[in-house]
Amino acid sequence: MSKIRDPTDRQLEDYKKTITSLDILRTGNGTPVDDHTNTLQAGERGPLLLQDHTFLDEITHFDRERIPERVVHAKGGGAFGYFEVTHDISKYCKANIFSSIGKQTPVAVRFSTVGGESGSADTVRDPRGFAIKFYTEDGVWDLVGNNTPIFFIKDPMLFPSFIHTQKRNPVTHLKDANMFWDFLTLRPESIHQVIILFSDRGIPDGYRHMNGYGSHTFKMVNSSNKAVYVKFHFKTDQGIKNLDVKKARNLAADDPDYSNRDLYNAIANGNYPTWTLYIQVMTFEEVASCSFNPFDITKVWSHAEYPLIQVGKLVLNRNPTNYFADIEQIAFSPAHLIPGIEPSPDKLLQGRLFSYSDTHRHRLGTNYLQLPVNCPYRSKVTNYQRDGPQAYNNQGSAPNYYPNSFSGPENQSHLKLSTFSVSGDVNRYDWSSDNYSQAGILYKKVMSNDEQNRLAENLADSIKCAADFLQEKAIYHFTKVNKELGEKLQTKLEEAKYAKANL
Repeated sequence: MSKIRDPTDRQLEDYKKTITSLDILRTGNGTPVDDHTNTLQAGERGPLLLQDHTFLDEITHFDRERIPERVVHAKGGGAFGYFEVTHDISKYCKANIFSSIGKQTPVAVRFSTVGGESGSADTVRDPRGFAIKFYTEDGVWDLVGNNTPIFFIKDPMLFPSFIHTQKRNPVTHLKDANMFWDFLTLRPESIHQVIILFSDRGIPDGYRHMNGYGSHTFKMVNSSNKAVYVKFHFKTDQGIKNLDVKKARNLAADDPDYSNRDLYNAIANGNYPTWTLYIQVMTFEEVASCSFNPFDITKVWSHAEYPLIQVGKLVLNRNPTNYFADIEQIAFSPAHLIPGIEPSPDKLLQGRLFSYSDTHRHRLGTNYLQLPVNCPYRSKVTNYQRDGPQAYNNQGSAPNYYPNSFSGPENQSHLKLSTFSVSGDVNRYDWSSDNYSQAGILYKKVMSNDEQNRLAENLADSIKCAADFLQEKAIYHFTKVNKELGEKLQTKLEEAKYAKANL
């Protein structure tokens, strides 16, 4: 029996049903095309003519139709929908998006893997990006996170090196276990995230069955300009589902676009995925007395001490109409904040505030925020920026300097950022701390015995390809997390060496 054809199989047929009359084929400058099959030649067997603008228009655009690939999160998919407020949090935040229960705000969401290239498989063991663009009346708010509440490193200085170790060896152009495990064992703050990565949650079953987190600590400010620190949690309403190693590998071969296909078909079939948003709140006084640095992204906040507070519902109900325009060109930046939501002293967040927008200007161009999927279409852009490539909205006849006496846009002093005190010497500070306790709690108190065993197996399957001294370092670190885990890992690695020796 043949497989039932799903919406992704029928996309072109469904499109055809919407067309009542055929459009005229035209060049990029709008001129009708007489023949799109044959180039102009000097004689039936002669050379082509440079004056064939139809051909030149086609080929020169084709030569340039690939923009630079994202350095990270290159492979991904996404959809559109809305966020609806279900619970009042106005005592914490004055942001207009949370102003009333029932208020809906349009959103775009992009999911992705992290380390793979654009053509890589969806089902690899890798963190998943979970980025949300809220189109609010006060501009675009981007919440750019992952499917894990923590990250591998805490300082942005290390980010380029970390990503290099997750990519390809510059000599062999292959993934390299020595690079991977050398960096991770030299930076023990990564162990907490590594345990999540090699647990069952390291391979989510598509994008619909995983949580999303803002990961960083942010600041919320209320209408009285009183501030608190918060973390954002999007809990999947579909339930957590993960893929076992064997199925994930089979899908990587048979259906490498599994996650994108699953998301598209679910929405096309009316099975709209949803997530419930919660926040955790920490007051400035609680920050001062916290036993660890709450701005350290390698740490979680205890749900018992800082309980989840329900906020609203995220719903995805519309697929992209064009992948390149809607998903490949969408650009998120943690610096895109709105009044009521501000940065925290999280060092990695501070680095990302600059690097994301800088990347987009390189990849998409100076005016990337004028692209339809990125523009703050529910507010009006009025500033003194002008010109550059693809300046679609160049603000007409308005003055391009400030201050001016000719009715240019003015500051909004009532929207100034909340004030906070800083002190201390300018220095390069190492946020050294306990790197093992929270990871140990995750292993011992959250994971079942079966999950613990699979974690050891998954770790050993990766570490066995690294040099012996790196295997020993890994055993040392995971023993510090939990003695039993270290022993299991050592046993698995010895079994792998024995099996290799007896091949």
